[in-house]
Amino acid sequence: MSIREGKVLLIANPAAQNGAGAAAADRAATLLRAALGPDAVVLAKTAGPRHASEIAERAEGCATVLALGGDGIIHEAASGLMRRPANARPVFGIVPAGSGNDYARTLGMSRKVDEACEQLLAAEPHAVDLGRVNGHWFVETLSFGLDAAIALDTVERRKRTGRTGAVLYAEAGVDQLLHHLDARRYTASFDGGEPTSGESITFAVQVGPSYGGGFKICPDARIDDGLLDVCIAHPPIGVAGAAFVFALAKSGRHTRFRQMELRRASSLCVRFDAPVPAQIDGEPLEAEAYVIDAVPQALDVLMPA
Repeated sequence: MSIREGKVLLIANPAAQNGAGAAAADRAATLLRAALGPDAVVLAKTAGPRHASEIAERAEGCATVLALGGDGIIHEAASGLMRRPANARPVFGIVPAGSGNDYARTLGMSRKVDEACEQLLAAEPHAVDLGRVNGHWFVETLSFGLDAAIALDTVERRKRTGRTGAVLYAEAGVDQLLHHLDARRYTASFDGGEPTSGESITFAVQVGPSYGGGFKICPDARIDDGLLDVCIAHPPIGVAGAAFVFALAKSGRHTRFRQMELRRASSLCVRFDAPVPAQIDGEPLEAEAYVIDAVPQALDVLMPA
């Protein structure tokens, strides 16, 4: 089903991009209504955290649900849709208006509102995978350790400074590299295999290839192969070496280093010996152990032709 069939619910975060999301939402609604009809698009602006998830879960009578904002609202809206019965789950689409926009990169969506709306009007739905950890859904990324600390620090810096973009992620990365380059011991099993133990500096589990505003931590990850891509950075590695690998991850060239372990699995379980920073699509997550799996073809998502 394309966006042209049935009613469209546009869920927008007005606080995205430090308040620019409100104007982006009005612009997107105007463009979509001009193409689909004045009564075809309902605009719902969120009032705070988790509101997008609640709106998406209650999306009765809508054929399509769109999320406008950053990776946070996309995560929330997709999670809300997944609480609906599969036979009553609308098609999902996004209008990127955030700072990281990693899921937009994965889908091939323009980060300009006008162009994104044009793409959606011509797009067809594709069945894509989602990740799940301890019952929580994620569309792109789940990570532990240094990379999670960087992602969470980036969110705090964004709130504190009002700045956005990959430069902010890089700044957070440098700060964490200098002060928190910690090796964390873990025990993990993949696809039900025997548990193995080791140490990691970063431990990333990906549906799509990137996080942090385009850092290609798992450059070969696909969102429709039914698998999760895992990248584990093992010690020893010094600050200078870690900074070099971090810089290369922007283009996915970090994978050639011997400290980097890349795996694919449909499921895994991981436990850390001590509390570890963890993030799911940029949001904090806390648990003693993490049970993770890929759910193939979980959601129909509009993608550019």
